[in-house]
Amino acid sequence: MTVESTAARKPRRSGAKRSTTARNAKKQQPAGQTELVQLLTPEGERVEHPEYSIDPTPEELRGLYRDMVLTRRFDAEATTLQRQGELGLWASLLGQEAAQIGSGRALNDADYVFPTYREHGVAWCRGVDPTNLLGMFRGVNHGGWDPNSNNFHLYTIVIGSQALHATGYAMGVAKDGGDSAVLAYFGDGASSQGDVAESFTFSAVYNAPVVFFCQNNQWAISEPTEKQTRVPLYQRAQGFGFPGVRVDGNDVLACLAVTKAALERARTGQGPMLIEAFTYRMGAHTTSDDPTRYRSPEERELWETKDPILRLRTLLTREGLVDDAYFADLERESDALAKRVRDAVRAMPDPDDMALFEHVYADGHALVDEERAQFAEYQASFVTAEEGI
Repeated sequence: MTVESTAARKPRRSGAKRSTTARNAKKQQPAGQTELVQLLTPEGERVEHPEYSIDPTPEELRGLYRDMVLTRRFDAEATTLQRQGELGLWASLLGQEAAQIGSGRALNDADYVFPTYREHGVAWCRGVDPTNLLGMFRGVNHGGWDPNSNNFHLYTIVIGSQALHATGYAMGVAKDGGDSAVLAYFGDGASSQGDVAESFTFSAVYNAPVVFFCQNNQWAISEPTEKQTRVPLYQRAQGFGFPGVRVDGNDVLACLAVTKAALERARTGQGPMLIEAFTYRMGAHTTSDDPTRYRSPEERELWETKDPILRLRTLLTREGLVDDAYFADLERESDALAKRVRDAVRAMPDPDDMALFEHVYADGHALVDEERAQFAEYQASFVTAEEGI
């Protein structure tokens, strides 16, 4: 199965140069590999792939559907809370549920994840309480969970830096003789960052057990992928000496199968791999963005026909694996999750004003002590002023 990527559109160059670029891109295509790994079509039909396959049980299929539905409901509730002034910002995953749930369910307990700031579905798969994701966006903490409890690192706002963290951690796993893998997430925009290129270099040279998972949602805020690369993103891996593959990012089964294979490859000492999940950001980049300023409604309408949840629902219904009671129970569970999220956010206590000076250095620091005292004096001045009124 093939799909036209915005990255694969011909650059605005002379005819001769376009032909050369096309020939080079064709040469970089791995032999025997189709352009796009797909196991579930937008129409909900199962299809085969020569290199990747998976045979989930009915229970597993229902579980994947539940994961995507609940993740979307949580995401929608968080967006609403931001609009109501309860959160300062929110980065929605709408449309990317299959990429995240499929890859997240491919992980073993011992594997370690380094996310960006949008991996709410992966956090769900790792057992991180959804309410803990909201503290940072409400401004009451810098991350509400212990990374080592779930092998899920704190969200990373800096674009691309988590790829370096993942590579370093994976190099440590290899030196310790471990048999786990590391999964690093980033977007198509981050693929243009030097940190990601450096991660590719070090992971290849040191044969680090890391899988790079790029969610290509085709828009780095308002910058289309075609402005960042002249070849599909997955082909970049070949220049660094390891394989890359493009998967239908709206196909939860394909994302599960490809990520599972890539992680097993890393665990068995075969080194890094790049997965490009070709998907689409249905909403805004964040709640401070207005996507109508740079893309057409027709583009979104086209991708709505490829909705990851709808295609799995179609499969489940066609094969008689669900009934009305299943959907009713799931709707009630979704409502309960939304209420729990709302109540938890509004009950979050304000942080201690002095907490930002804690844990800057393990053993303390004279300059931090001085700054703490200055800030305490500044805070006290407001109390004094109020008492004088």
